Amino acid sequence: MPIGPARMPIMDHLGELRRRLTIIVVSLLTVAVIVYFATPTLIDLMIDQIKEAMRGGDLYVLTALGGFTIRFKVAMFFSMIICTPIIIWEIMAFILPALKPKERKWVVPTVAALVALFFIGMIFCYYVIQPAAFGWLLDQSFEFAQNMADAEDYLNIYMLLEIGFGIAFELPLVIFYLSILHIVPYKTFRAQWRYIYVGLMVLSAVVTPDASPVTMLLMFAALIGLYEIALAIARNVIVARDGKQALKWSREDYENAELDKL
Repeated sequence: MPIGPARMPIMDHLGELRRRLTIIVVSLLTVAVIVYFATPTLIDLMIDQIKEAMRGGDLYVLTALGGFTIRFKVAMFFSMIICTPIIIWEIMAFILPALKPKERKWVVPTVAALVALFFIGMIFCYYVIQPAAFGWLLDQSFEFAQNMADAEDYLNIYMLLEIGFGIAFELPLVIFYLSILHIVPYKTFRAQWRYIYVGLMVLSAVVTPDASPVTMLLMFAALIGLYEIALAIARNVIVARDGKQALKWSREDYENAELDKL
């Protein structure tokens, strides 16, 4: 897809933004219309991991409009998943002109990593989080009430969890770039780990929609692991590119070093 020039008047930038948003919206709606007809099969796939927790395996629609509403939401959810590469690429392509020529070489690997991490987060949620989260939530009323599996309620929680984990798993890439571009010095990430861990705990509580401590703790553990992996990779890149002393550099130090190389 074409990339706009680096310098444009503000109205041209807004026109470029509108064009890329239009591509995203049209792609989402087109795919959603196609996917709508396959939603019954997709819903069966969605609840496959939580059937045991449901103890009956059947979903109930409680309103006349409920069936259409649910199928539309599910169609849009899977449309977003299918169009994820397009969405990420259009966002990156809008930002690309602002990058320096040598920074542009990172765009394609970055898009690939963003897409991969998003899907890894959703797969992790599907196989690990969904059974544990729904199992814990439904057990809370097991001793005094019988759960009726309201399809809209269950699928809303399911989709929010999947999207939340998909987005949360982008964290390593953010940490990686903040480190290697020295926007936040690597040493700062290492020295302030206690505060960062608390921040990750708060993020886990905000992103998880079901208010379940089980879900929150599982996400917290996953984010810590991803954070440490991202820092380890960033450290290797910084040392290999600029030397061990660069682990303490600020953004200004990095830019001065780049000027010295010219």
